[in-house]
Order: sequence, then C-alpha cells, then structure tokens
Amino acid sequence: MSTSATQAPPSEDDPSSSQSPAREVKDLQDAVIRFAGNSQDGIQSIGAFLAKLAGRSAREVVTYMTIPSTISGGPSIFQVHLGSGEVLSAGDEADFLVALYQHSYDSHVASIKDGGTCIYDSDFVTPNLADKRIHHVGIPITNATIESLGGTSKDRGKNMFVLGLVTQLFDLNRDKLVPIIERQFGRKGGDTFKNVMLAFDTGFSYPIGGIFQDNYLLHEGISDNTDRIATDGNTAMVYGLLAGGVRYGAAYPITPWSSIMETLRSELPKYGGLFVQAEDELAAVAMACGFAYSGHTAVTGSSGPGLSLKMEALSYAVMAELPLVVINVQRGGPSTGLPTSVEQSDLMQAIYGSHGDCPRIVLAPKNVEDCYYIAVEACRLARKYSCPVFILTDQALSSRIEAFREPKLDEHYIEPVLDLSPRPEDFKPYALGAPSKHAPPGSPMLSGKYPVVTGLEHDEWGHPSGNPKMHQNMTNRRRDKIKALMTEIPAPDYFGVENAEVLLVGWGSTYGPIRTAVQSGMESGRSIACIHLRHIHPLPNGLVELFARHKHIIVTEMNDEGLYGYGQLATLLRARYCDPRIQGLCKTDGLTFTIKEILAGIDRLTA
Repeated sequence: MSTSATQAPPSEDDPSSSQSPAREVKDLQDAVIRFAGNSQDGIQSIGAFLAKLAGRSAREVVTYMTIPSTISGGPSIFQVHLGSGEVLSAGDEADFLVALYQHSYDSHVASIKDGGTCIYDSDFVTPNLADKRIHHVGIPITNATIESLGGTSKDRGKNMFVLGLVTQLFDLNRDKLVPIIERQFGRKGGDTFKNVMLAFDTGFSYPIGGIFQDNYLLHEGISDNTDRIATDGNTAMVYGLLAGGVRYGAAYPITPWSSIMETLRSELPKYGGLFVQAEDELAAVAMACGFAYSGHTAVTGSSGPGLSLKMEALSYAVMAELPLVVINVQRGGPSTGLPTSVEQSDLMQAIYGSHGDCPRIVLAPKNVEDCYYIAVEACRLARKYSCPVFILTDQALSSRIEAFREPKLDEHYIEPVLDLSPRPEDFKPYALGAPSKHAPPGSPMLSGKYPVVTGLEHDEWGHPSGNPKMHQNMTNRRRDKIKALMTEIPAPDYFGVENAEVLLVGWGSTYGPIRTAVQSGMESGRSIACIHLRHIHPLPNGLVELFARHKHIIVTEMNDEGLYGYGQLATLLRARYCDPRIQGLCKTDGLTFTIKEILAGIDRLTA
C-alpha cells in the first residue's frame, strides 16, 4: 500500500470532531482488501463490483478468491488489489481485512501486513485486541443491515452494507458504482434493487468518523478510461473465441470450465451458431470433432479429468487434421482433486496425453486480457495448420477479474465462411509435402474421387492404409507442419536486468507474481530478470541464446517437482536444451504464488 498523508480539518458534521484531534487523510496509490466470510454471504459480489468500478475509473485491478468445493458452501475469501498504477498480482498481504465471522478473523488476521486494519463484524467476532501489530475496527455489520432491511434479512444484505462502507472509507466514486449495481440487480425487480440499495446506502452513510484513525483516498488512474473493461478470464476467453471465428462447439460441465460453456450456449446462437451440452465428455468431444469435420473451427473444453476422457477422440482429430480448439481450465488434481483450487499440472497431458504420436499446438494465456488474445490466436492456428490447438488456462485466471483496455474488435474479428468450393482434380486432402487441408463434406471433387477419414491410418485421400511407409510419411506430415509453426513464434518478452544472474521462466497465471517478484528484486539490488512463455508446444526459437546469458534459470510453475526434482515445463526445457542450469521452483498447495515465495525460492536454489 503506497500512501502520502495530509491533515484533515475537523468536520462540523462529525459529532466526535470536537473531542478528537484532526485525522490524517492517507492518499493511497494502491490497496489490497481481503473480504472473508462464507460463500453464501455474497463475498464474491463485493469484490466483483469493486473490480468493475476499477474498469470505469482507470484503475488497475487484480482479484483472487477461494471458494469451497462443497455444494453446501463454507468459508470463502475474495481479495481485491486496486491501484492507480500497474497492478500485476492480487498481493501477498492485505492492507485491510473485512472479517464477518470468528473463523474469518482467526484464519486471516495473520494475512494483514504490519500497520494494516481489520474491520470485523462486532456481532460475531471477538478480536484479539492485544495484537498491536494491526488496527482493529469493530462495526455491527449484521445488526446494522437488519435495522435497514428488517428482521427477515438476517443473512442477506451484509455484503452490500460492506460494499457501501468500503465505498465511503476509500472515497470511491458512488455515481459510477451505482449503475454497476443496478445492472446486476435491477432486472430482478424493484423490491430487490430497493433492498440492495438500502443496505448499500446504510453502509455508505455509516458514521465512521470516530472509529477509524485515518481517512483514505484511493486515487483513480490518470489514463483515459473510456475504452477500458473489467472481466474475468473465462469471459474474456469466450469473446476471444467469438472474435476468432468459432461458431460451433460441444462440452460437458465441470468446474472451473463450466462458465465458458454456459456463456457459449447463450452467445453462439446470436451469431448463427450452436453449442451443445452433451451427455458426457466422450459425446461432447465427438460432436466437436463432427463440427470441425464439417469445415467449421469448433471448440470443446473441460478441466483435467474431462480432458483425460477426451483423449481418444482428440487423437482422431490430430490424425484427421481437424481445426479444433481445446480448452483446459486446469485445477488441482489428481482425479477430482481440488475442483476450486489452482494448479498447472496438465502440461504433459496436453502435449503427450493421447496414445500414439499426436503432435498438437499448446498455448497458455498469461493474464485475463491475454485470455482473449490467446483464444483469437488459437482459432487462427487451428485453421492455418488444420490441427487441434490446446489452450491451458487455469482456475486462477478463470475467476480472476482484471481491468484492461478494450480489444479493438475490428482488428481481430473473423466472420467464418464455410469453404465448399470445388477442389481441383489433383486435390488430395493429406498430400505429402503439400500444405493441403481437409475438405468438408459437400465440397465438389472435380476428379470424382471423394475423401473419407476413418479411425485407421490413411493415405493421401484419407482412405485406410496399413502400409508401413505411408504411416511413416503421415507421421512426418503431422509432425513437420507443427514444427513449421516454430518459425513464426515471436521471442518472449524480456523484463529485468540485462544478462541477469537469475532468469525466471514462467507460463500461465504465474505471470503477475513472477513479474512483480522481479520488480521487487531489482529494487532491492538483485540481478534478476524473467521471461514468460505463451507458446509451450512448439517452443519459440531463440531460447538457447537467451539461456546462455544467465547463470541460473529457474522455472516457476504450480505443479509437483516429480521424481527427478523438476516441474513439467522445467522437464520439457531440460529435455529440449540439455541445460543443467535449468531448475524448478514448484508448489501444489492449490494457491497462487506469492512474491515472498518466489524470492525465497530463488534464495534457496541459488545458495
């Protein structure tokens, strides 16, 4: 939390001002606010509203939440990091904690940084006031909400009271926030919206003058915010697919993929498309292969367990060379594992998961904004190379909200056109040594010879073939066209000290923590830098020369170090480059990396 302080004059409207000295106004450049309660309390709604406000206030924002995996719910948090400058992570420690229950206080009071503030519901929480490390502020959140809404609202409305309180405390723009609330609740009827605003205004007008040591001003950014949006990674992914030309797909629900499926089900019909919720994962991937075989860029997706079930059909998609986008929103494993926690342990599954040699492209977005652009790119590559393209996003990105500049749709939007043009007499869909593509059924064949593709290995026409030489040639064809992609992959962006002693390598949602750790390390005099890989398979060119400039190469990823001491990307890089300097910094606790964990890991690995 960055601050500067001035003196606030006594307020004639504050009854305590005559007895209390003037309070400081702390100008905050950024603040980490953690809300802790139960999932039924609407904790996520508070954070989501604040994140959307950031998008309309030129602020940067990164959120983080934990939710229970049980249907009955349970303890939950939502953390919001708001700032007027660059914000890349949700923050290691909280500047402010709002604790609604005793378990919320007990579990999260240690997360408050020294000098921070704990706002607790005095109706339920008995704080440890002997802890002088932090400031304690008790507010009867439950009773104040009940008084505003009536006794029947005992368990409802506390989240909106807290939102109003926070809006007042940090001098947030109420006029910008109310339309966001109205958009969410206005469609539920007048009484619902009225009660929501009653709770919000009760919090917004609560007399905090005598109970907080300071006033706070959380600054807005200085950039033009007219073209900024705030959304989560799954939503950004959907609109990237739409812009990239996807109109058909099929899947089966599973956390945390399901919201992509639900949004596609509602959006694709608006574009003349169709998304099918199938009866299981096998049916879903088969339908998606059917859409792709029909000449469309199709999509299917799931999380780790569901992708395992899809692998046989995905092998067919590789052999039939179908333009298929496959999304894996990774979560903790193995088996059903940790459905609502984050992990990056499906990398090897994406690259090598199918039986036989099935080369495919694997991409990974680095943040919420990149979920949009990686989806657009996946669609382009699926069409260009006629093959499945895997997107490895994860639970952290799926639910995280970030604010960013609205993509320029006219630069990315593709209106798909089914190519049923006549194929010339010499056309072969799987021609050796030629970049030919599968022809959709219904395409006239001027030669009079029509292709088919079964589940067996095939010849240049797609007809079954057990010829050993043909199998080798087709294996070469499928491999070499993926290798051709390597020539167009740009080198990853480099950040940090030039020719640094330590180079951090990351992929996926570790981008923000790694980048922030490098910035922090540089400020403390470390010789440190980082790169982030969006293209995982094939890898970009130039890494050999890049790695040669550094003494330590530390791959930071959220999967296990395995039997040999390296994470999955580190193993892949060591196999590719035979470089013993490549080390792994791994974790599998279901939580995102903190800055402290990364810096401590560097110290341990370079000692």
